[in-house]
Amino acid sequence: QAQLVESGGGSVQAGGSLRLSCVASGYTYIPNCMGWFRQTPGKEREGVASLTATSGDTYYADSVKGRFTISLDAATKTLHLQMNSLVLEDTAMYYCAVKGSGARCYTGEPQYEYNFWGQGTQVTVSS
Repeated sequence: QAQLVESGGGSVQAGGSLRLSCVASGYTYIPNCMGWFRQTPGKEREGVASLTATSGDTYYADSVKGRFTISLDAATKTLHLQMNSLVLEDTAMYYCAVKGSGARCYTGEPQYEYNFWGQGTQVTVSS
């Protein structure tokens, strides 16, 4: 059964780093559009970064540009999110998501454009 399995979350002090991973387990192909979203209680899920596998194009939310890097290990079908210089506002549940259509990613797409989701991994940044 195909599923997205996230890992790598945890607690870190402000200024620290974490690396999130999302394995497309059971997939027989590499989803063309894969992304990371995050959500805090009472707020809508927001896009953080996305990557189009066929082109390598990436998108980042303004709040994480220059600090986060999204990458894909095609051999293991694993999507990574390297998060550096973490700030308190980065505290959230982080979700991996993919489009089921094979379409590419587009800048600033909302969550409803993505069809499949992982269970999430918690990131907590403290002062």
